[in-house]
Amino acid sequence: MAIEPTTACNLRCPECPSGLRSFSRPTGKLDVSLFKKVMDEVSDHLMYLTFYFQGEPYLNPDFLDMVNIASDHNIYTTTSTNAHFLDESNAKRTVESGLNRLIISIDGSTQETYESYRKEGSLKKVLEGTTNIVRFKKKLKKNSLKVVWQFLVVRSNEHQISEIKNLAKEYGVDKVVFKTAQLYDYEHGNELMPTLDKYSRYRANGDGTFSIKNKLENKCWKMWNSCVITWDGQVIPCCFDKDATHSFGNVNESSFRDIWYSRNYQGFRNALLNSRSEIEICKNCTEGLKVWA
Repeated sequence: MAIEPTTACNLRCPECPSGLRSFSRPTGKLDVSLFKKVMDEVSDHLMYLTFYFQGEPYLNPDFLDMVNIASDHNIYTTTSTNAHFLDESNAKRTVESGLNRLIISIDGSTQETYESYRKEGSLKKVLEGTTNIVRFKKKLKKNSLKVVWQFLVVRSNEHQISEIKNLAKEYGVDKVVFKTAQLYDYEHGNELMPTLDKYSRYRANGDGTFSIKNKLENKCWKMWNSCVITWDGQVIPCCFDKDATHSFGNVNESSFRDIWYSRNYQGFRNALLNSRSEIEICKNCTEGLKVWA
């Protein structure tokens, strides 16, 4: 399950609804009482909790308290952050919270390259945040926390892939992941599209147009194994439904179980099995296209 701490973000990334401030759904932050309600309902069979969807999790002041709650339920937890709020206090609290996996977005080895995508961001803060986390992880002997640098490969930073691998060793992170970029406007090319085919979700068709590499088969494991809950309690199918256009119910009003087995949810699953290409949020789906260093 993925759950959204907040839709707010301090950065202005060009392919992100939070960065563009372009949501067509309500925006806000997750309330602890709603999170507790969901955990009480699902903790017996939930194995993996992702604390991110849209937004920067650390902008919710109760975020780390919620990680503690999930950890008390023995649920594996992970989050993704731009690391601008990992000062000494937050870094120490993060390590102590029981979080299992911390993904830090670092899309450049120099400030110029980093801010070409992470608009209004500071690479210095990312590196300082990483240093704080690694230091407290060692100090508190929390080897269960894995620190991952995630590098979103676009045309402006692809030349720094080898540099970021070396920098990761220098800063002592556990792993580096190179993620392919989802682009909303890709059919006729996009200035963000990398030239390195290995790191692109899209292939050239030879006529000036591009298409997604993945085959759009009429199946999706996520429909039976996971879901996303927005900050205000809407249960939606997956992370590609950024505007919650397919809400199957709200956990403020119904139990999660009732929503999961509802006619509405089952109807969506059947529609996907019948013709996935007719579902708008599925058309740009390239789930799983990551390259591990």
